[in-house]
Amino acid sequence: MTRTHLTLDGRSLSAAQVASLARGEALPLLDPKARERVREARETARRITARRRVYGYTTGVGANRTATVPDSAVDTFGMRLLRSHSGGIGPVVPDEQARAMLAVRLNQLLCGGSAIDVAVLDRIAEALTGGHLPTVHALGAIGTGDLSALGELGLTLAGELPWRGGFGPAPAPLTLSRWDALPLMSSGALTIGQSALAATDLRLLLDRVPLVAALTLTALRGSTEPYAEYVHELRPHPGAQLLAARMRELLSLADWEPPLVQDLFGLRCLPQVHGAALDAWFALDQVLSVEINAAVENPLLNADAEDYHHHGGFHLARLGLALDQFRLGLLGTAELSTARLGILVEPAFTGLPPFLAEDEHGSSGVMITEYAAQSALAELRGAAQPVTIGHAVISRGAEEHASFASTGARRLLESVEHFTLVLACELVAAVRALRLRDLVPAGDGELRDFYDRAADRLDPSVADRNLTEDVEVAAALLAGG
Repeated sequence: MTRTHLTLDGRSLSAAQVASLARGEALPLLDPKARERVREARETARRITARRRVYGYTTGVGANRTATVPDSAVDTFGMRLLRSHSGGIGPVVPDEQARAMLAVRLNQLLCGGSAIDVAVLDRIAEALTGGHLPTVHALGAIGTGDLSALGELGLTLAGELPWRGGFGPAPAPLTLSRWDALPLMSSGALTIGQSALAATDLRLLLDRVPLVAALTLTALRGSTEPYAEYVHELRPHPGAQLLAARMRELLSLADWEPPLVQDLFGLRCLPQVHGAALDAWFALDQVLSVEINAAVENPLLNADAEDYHHHGGFHLARLGLALDQFRLGLLGTAELSTARLGILVEPAFTGLPPFLAEDEHGSSGVMITEYAAQSALAELRGAAQPVTIGHAVISRGAEEHASFASTGARRLLESVEHFTLVLACELVAAVRALRLRDLVPAGDGELRDFYDRAADRLDPSVADRNLTEDVEVAAALLAGG
């Protein structure tokens, strides 16, 4: 595999690029100007802390913010912070999620909001390039910074925890000081990286929805009126307009007379429901583009003003809300997919045997596929429960709010597979219905190409049989780019 290089400057990294770094499709390069900006910050930080109290450098953290760190303890304070905050629990996160965390944190640190040692940046870049990973546990964050995960990274950089995986020598241990410990941990980099991975995968799947729905509409000889430009000019929600335009393009050669005056919601309300999911994705992507390129360290170094700002920029309230909104939007799109599957198995709408079965009394056809789709939908429904309604008061009352964006990111990652399976169930049924009706999409455009690829891979037999492999084949096609 040929891998490209991405220059990280703390200002221009996208969620899709985070995913490419996490999946080894790209390798990081540090922008020299950004790296030099970080290198020059250390002396500025020393001058500031010599004249005023600064959280996490001259004081303790959390409820210990009033405790002064004496000069005699300064040299050991950073490592004590990392050791005490690295207590993540639960399963170890998958490799690509750990790499996404490294990519996000590296880029954020290049924004220049701290006096962290540039050697830390170099080691993280070295780890990404060589495939070396810290062991990071999934649980330990509540949406106000991934302290435990990044604490584990810090101990790995310092040599107290081992690197795992990779090729060639692991990054050499660093001596981490108070200038490195808190800045390294002051971020939701794992949550942001996980969100970037899920958003990247789901964007591809969202683009597949019109293709699958258009095959279903073709099999049913449904109406194209819901996608008329005029309809959406008078109610101009961007996502609905985008979806309607795509459907018009895919169905531009439709030449049938619809049997019904108007279709059921699964087809008629697709612009409104799936359009809302598209809008929610764009909103999430916008939030991620800010978070990936944000200086979030608390306190935040202002080198120009030679001062620190104590703040709450690590709080992921906006990301938590965006994740909640998108998971709910995704659920609506999946619900319409199961609705269209329900239409496809009903002879009153297709003129075909019940459940698209062979014409033999009692044959079940794709009956169980409808059950399976509803099962996957139930998983999506559970994952869609808003996490931002949660609340926590911790650290002896010093921190009295949490976004739980970290939970929302994990729920979105879980949703990728279930959403894929819902669409795959509809695709299996749509291709079968088209075959039974001896229909193919008109022309030789994108829809016909998509149908041909699906028909080439899916078993044409309509005999009663196990359909697990059919759904898995369809899912692979949907996720395959």
